[in-house]
Amino acid sequence: MSFKIILDNRRRPSARLVDRLADKAQRRPGVAASILLSTGLVLGLGASVGIAGVRNAQLSAKVEKQEAELAAVHANSQREINALAARLGELQAQANRLNALGERLTRAGQLEDGEFDFEAPVPTGGAGPVRDMPRGELDRELGSLEKEYAASGQQLAVMESLLFNRELDRNAVPSRDPIAGSYITSGFGGRADPIVGGHQFHKGIDFKANVGDPVLAVADGVVSFSGVRSGYGNVIEIDHGNGYVTRYAHNSRLLGHVGDLIRAGQTIAKAGSTGRSTGAHVHFEVWENGRVVNPRKFLGSRSAVQRG
Repeated sequence: MSFKIILDNRRRPSARLVDRLADKAQRRPGVAASILLSTGLVLGLGASVGIAGVRNAQLSAKVEKQEAELAAVHANSQREINALAARLGELQAQANRLNALGERLTRAGQLEDGEFDFEAPVPTGGAGPVRDMPRGELDRELGSLEKEYAASGQQLAVMESLLFNRELDRNAVPSRDPIAGSYITSGFGGRADPIVGGHQFHKGIDFKANVGDPVLAVADGVVSFSGVRSGYGNVIEIDHGNGYVTRYAHNSRLLGHVGDLIRAGQTIAKAGSTGRSTGAHVHFEVWENGRVVNPRKFLGSRSAVQRG
């Protein structure tokens, strides 16, 4: 086989197409021109389609990249929102704690005049303009608020401790009435004996009562005696552990037993007229370090004393 034949066999299809077109052009020039025009249009359209495909691929890649960036921004924003929500939850918990503590202090301090209403919204206001708050400024404001809450909580805790100690001291000292809604019928000290006449030193004060009325402990303590004493009838005595002992006499019924722990205001007996008595009442005595003292200095002022 000749070298020329080998080359002819290896010519590319495009070259052979050109040869055929050239041969066709020599024999039929008009048809050849049409073929060349159509071929040019096809090649141009194919090139345009190829370019458009490349551009579409580039746009798709760009859109996917932007979507990925947007998803990352959204995820980061959501993490920041979740962090702020967590801090807000902590601040709300601190606010609830401070409100509860404030309400306890209000009750302990007997500040029930409406000045400290922890349930009411706080009045606020202010003039414009209003602007968007940057994240950094919001973080600083939240941090400052957290510090203020922490300081307020410490201060209120100290106040609660002081008021609690004061309440303990108050509950350990006779400072209440032994019967509710009553009045004093006989005071402490010298008086005429109501049964046989003559002078008598009255060791306590008497409160008007009806048989069966609840007799109340005037302070915290432990029952040190519960039984009958000569002249006193049914008696209950409470040791308050700080040198004070209180005695409640002439009861119709005793509810406390020796060793019972008693709280201030607790019912310890039922009023009556046992022992040396002219009628139902509560005889109340206070002993300080083994010496009987006037209960008046613990109970404060009372309504006018009625003798009888």
